Amino acid sequence: MPDRPLPTPDEVVAVLRGVIDPELGSDIVDLGMAKGATVGPDGDVVVTIALTTSGCPLRAQIQRDVRSRVGSLPGVRKVTLDWTEMTPEEKSSAMGKARWNVSQRPEDTALAPTTKVVLVASGKGGVGKSSVTVNLAAALAATGLRIGVLDADIWGFSVPRMLNIEGRLGGRERHGRKVMVPHERTVGTGLLRIISMGFLVEDEESALMWRGLMLNRGVTHFLQDVEWGDDLDYLFIDMPPGTGDVQMGVAKLLPRAEVIVVTTPATAAQKVAYRAVSMARKSYLRVAGVIENMSSFTCDHGETYALFGEGGGAALAHDAGVPLLGQVPLEASVAAGGDSGQPVALGAGPAAEAFQAIAQRILTDAIPQSELAGCSARMLDAAVAALDALDAEAATT
Repeated sequence: MPDRPLPTPDEVVAVLRGVIDPELGSDIVDLGMAKGATVGPDGDVVVTIALTTSGCPLRAQIQRDVRSRVGSLPGVRKVTLDWTEMTPEEKSSAMGKARWNVSQRPEDTALAPTTKVVLVASGKGGVGKSSVTVNLAAALAATGLRIGVLDADIWGFSVPRMLNIEGRLGGRERHGRKVMVPHERTVGTGLLRIISMGFLVEDEESALMWRGLMLNRGVTHFLQDVEWGDDLDYLFIDMPPGTGDVQMGVAKLLPRAEVIVVTTPATAAQKVAYRAVSMARKSYLRVAGVIENMSSFTCDHGETYALFGEGGGAALAHDAGVPLLGQVPLEASVAAGGDSGQPVALGAGPAAEAFQAIAQRILTDAIPQSELAGCSARMLDAAVAALDALDAEAATT
C-alpha cells in the first residue's frame, strides 16, 4: 500500500458525515453526535461519539459504520470509539435538527435513511461495470430483498436492455410535487426498481448531447424526484466511467454511499481504476471493495486462459487497502444474458456462482443492511410525536 500522510482530525470528522443514525435519518455530525477525533502518529484514531442514551440499541451499528468509514482512510491503523451521552440540551437540539431535516427531505433525496447506497464505479469504460451492477442487483433481489438500480451513466445507458425493460416512466403526486415511478421487475421473492435515462428517450440509439451541469442535474432528479419507497434495502448506482462532474455531484448528494470499484485483470486497467478509489476518498466516501471482472476464460476442454492478464484486481485491492470481493470469469453467457435481459446471476455456472458469492459477501460483511430490530423508536415520526407531547405539556404547566 503506497505511503500517504495521516488524515487530519477534520478529515476524520468529514468522513463521519457518511454515518447515518437510522432512527433520525441524519448523519451523526449534523446531529452533534460526533464530538471530535484525535489521530496518533502511528495511525491510531480515537473518535468520540455521544449517544442520545447510553443504552441505544443502534450502538453496535453506529460503531461498525464509524470503524469501517474511518478505517478506510489511508494511513489509519486502528479505530477506537470513546462513548459518551448527550446532555438533555444536546438531545433537544438533535431532535430539532432531525425534525428540520425531515421537513426538508424532499429537497435532499427521496431515499429512506435505512437504504444502503452502493456506487459501482470504474476508472474507465469497457470493464463491464454495468453488467456487474445489474447482476449484483439481481442476485440480491433473488434473496428476497427490494433493490433499486439507478443508471447514472446518462450518455451510455444500458441497464434497460440488460433487464429487458422498456417504456416510459409513470408519475404521481407526492407531497405536492410530481415524482417519477420506477419500472419494476419481480425476481424470485424479491423486487427490482429501475430508473434510467433510457426510459425517457425515444429509443436507445438516441444520442444525448448534454454537458456536465445537465448530466449532474439529471442524476439529481433521479435521486430527488423518484418514488424509490421506504422499503428499499439497497440502491445500486451504475456510475459513468472516470472521475467527472456526475461522480462529484453524487458524492456531495450522498455522503453515506459506499463504493465498489470494478476493474479487469490487466495492470493498465488496475492503474486507471485507482483513480476511482482516489476520488472516492477525496470525497470522503468509503471504498467497500474491488471486483475483478473478465478474470479468466475456461474452454470446453477445461483449459483456463488469462486473456486479459492476471492479478489486476488483487493488486488494486492491495494498493487501496480494501478487500477483493470476488473475481468474475470471462463467459459468453454473461454477455448473452445482458443482450437478452436475463442476468446470468439468476442462472447457473461459474460466472453466476461468482456474482452470487459477491452478493452474499455484500450482505454479510462488506455492506450489511441497517439493523433496526429492537429499537424503541424505529420511526422518526414516533420520536417527533413524543417530543411534541412534551412541548405541549410544558406549555400548559
